[in-house]
Amino acid sequence: MDSNQVDQSKPDMGTPIDVIIMAAGKGTRMKSKTPKVLHTLAGRPLLKHVLDTAAQLSARKVVVITGHGAIEVEAACTSNTRATAGFDLKFARQEPQLGTGHAVQQALPALADDGIVVVLSGDVPLTQADTLFHLIRACQGSRLALLTLEMANPAGYGRIVRQAATLNEAGAVQAIVEHKDASDAQRQITEIYSGIMAVPAVRLKGWLARLDNQNAQGEYYLTDIVKFAVADGVAVVAHTIDDAVQVAGVNSPVQLAELERAFQLRMAHQLMEQGVRLADPARLDVRGDLLCDHDVSIDVNCVFEGQVNLGEGVRIGANCVIANAVIEAGAVIHPFTHIDGEKLGVTVGAGALIGPFARLRPGAHLGADVHIGNFVEVKNSTLAQGAKANHLAYLGDATVGERVNFGAGSITANYDGANKHRTVIEADVHVGSNCVLVAPVTIGAGGTVGGGSTITKSTEPGALSVARGKQVSIANWQRPQKSPKAPSA
Repeated sequence: MDSNQVDQSKPDMGTPIDVIIMAAGKGTRMKSKTPKVLHTLAGRPLLKHVLDTAAQLSARKVVVITGHGAIEVEAACTSNTRATAGFDLKFARQEPQLGTGHAVQQALPALADDGIVVVLSGDVPLTQADTLFHLIRACQGSRLALLTLEMANPAGYGRIVRQAATLNEAGAVQAIVEHKDASDAQRQITEIYSGIMAVPAVRLKGWLARLDNQNAQGEYYLTDIVKFAVADGVAVVAHTIDDAVQVAGVNSPVQLAELERAFQLRMAHQLMEQGVRLADPARLDVRGDLLCDHDVSIDVNCVFEGQVNLGEGVRIGANCVIANAVIEAGAVIHPFTHIDGEKLGVTVGAGALIGPFARLRPGAHLGADVHIGNFVEVKNSTLAQGAKANHLAYLGDATVGERVNFGAGSITANYDGANKHRTVIEADVHVGSNCVLVAPVTIGAGGTVGGGSTITKSTEPGALSVARGKQVSIANWQRPQKSPKAPSA
């Protein structure tokens, strides 16, 4: 950090913040038809991570510069983006693509002169808002502030060229030299430019008008504005960090996978600092929002998607996938369980036991102390306190009362080929093994359904209902025998 930078993270937000996100690149090295910025990290497109960061800055306006796959990228920005409600979202097309300076030029008509512009990249997803607040503070509404990083192997990055350092402080920034244009001496510099800057909008507009493409790549470099700032007597300052993950971009599947693991390890550490017990921090995937109460424990290879809330003392076994669910205090999710609430959500009541190898689908709402065992599937059904379906069963579109025992191999036949129908199983019913309850049907409270029965009519409370074919036994019956094979010719 430059010595003249005030050590204060969040700036005075009296000056409006406008954000430019560069998202026009093709991403050739991804070897994919999907635009690079729409490849996913932690279950969300790279670009949406950057939009979320812009929202944390309380940005007034965000301009996304698109090019390759513009229609697809713009559609993704405006759909299911939780961040965009907080700012005015605009798009600017860069066609053709003539460099980073040319890209930012396309955004200028959307920008007012009174703000600080923060330039971000749509393929750099893990920059922290606190880091950007420091950068904005360094800008002070009048200076050009660059986010820089010390890097042992800076090949490919633009180098920060400074005046000679004094005894007490680093030399002032004089220029950014792109790697292809750098001399041998400049390539020895280890301080690199991250691609992120904060700059007064009115200054940015003037400097961009002076760009040319007289360089090794024949492009209009955004980094050339540094030399214009120096020539105009405007201070150029650097906020230097040591966390390379925050400025790492994605150019290949390998880099995407590396950032995925970096993100997940950061998430694991945050959870552990909150008191969550993780069997192995390296084997956790959070692809949404995971909220945990006290004394939660999570075994290895678990995936959490969407919005997941885990109550106090919840235990999650190994190899579970849980999406859009609320799991209340003391519940145990045994290994290899799949829970996916989608839009309807799933609720698991306090003290419930689920799995192993269970599947809870959208609309499954389980009360306290419910047991759902191995190879049991529940969809769009409510199970009241103490209900049990412990083995090889299907409950779809059902309302199940307290203390019901639903036998192994039994199902609710809820679909007639055109419409779904509901099954009601009242409190204290016992359903034997291998039963079919053909909806719509109600099994009265306290009733019993004999094993192997197919129930097509509602039953009275307390009744024993048996509906199966009469058993027939034929003494000394002989199984058919295979005919002997004819000899080959």
